[in-house]
Amino acid sequence: FTSLRISNLNRHVKTHSDEKRHVCHLCLKAFRTATLLHNHVNVHTGTRPYKCSDCDMAFVTSGELSRHRRYKHTLEKPFKCSVCKYSSVEASKMKRHIRSHTGERPYACDLCSYASKDAYKLKRHMITHSGEKPYECYVCQAKFTQSGTMKIHMLEKHGENVPKYQCPHCSTFIARKSDLGVHLRNLHSYMAVAIKCTYCEAVFHERYALMQHKKTHRNEKRFKCDQCSYACKQ
Repeated sequence: FTSLRISNLNRHVKTHSDEKRHVCHLCLKAFRTATLLHNHVNVHTGTRPYKCSDCDMAFVTSGELSRHRRYKHTLEKPFKCSVCKYSSVEASKMKRHIRSHTGERPYACDLCSYASKDAYKLKRHMITHSGEKPYECYVCQAKFTQSGTMKIHMLEKHGENVPKYQCPHCSTFIARKSDLGVHLRNLHSYMAVAIKCTYCEAVFHERYALMQHKKTHRNEKRFKCDQCSYACKQ
């Protein structure tokens, strides 16, 4: 890494450090830099300070806004492969692509010989060891370890009932385009009046973000006995 600015170099050096001094006051998660913490708190509160000048979308970080503009408006692909003609909107995708040339697989499973060039694929692989089946068919409730397997099941078993439209912001599939519009308005549209979490002080300007946040409270035992150590969820 090289830079003309010492501030950029100092910021880059922090990426090699394990020190995380910046702590979130809402969930106690720690971060290396104040910027990362600020972006994280925006996720809690639903604040989206980075607004697109060409449409109504708004984002938590400047990086998300830059990616949005490249995908939806400028169509720019600034990251170009030095080996082939591939180019990408995102630096992270270019890193994964380069590994297809080098053969590097830095993400290795601790339980078997599997290794991947992609952190997401390793995470998906680990489910095969845990036996967890997080993907459920919405038609017959059959469960699967991978989303791809579930989609194949739906195509083979349920044919015409398979939804055609996927939400660009979450994993939801919807049968009709008009219903997708309703889903986007109800769950993913920005709300001027924030909604407060019923379990803590966090507030959100998007209903989907609130729903995801509430899942973090799922196993909390917030009700504690003042006579002994007993605690429960309800």
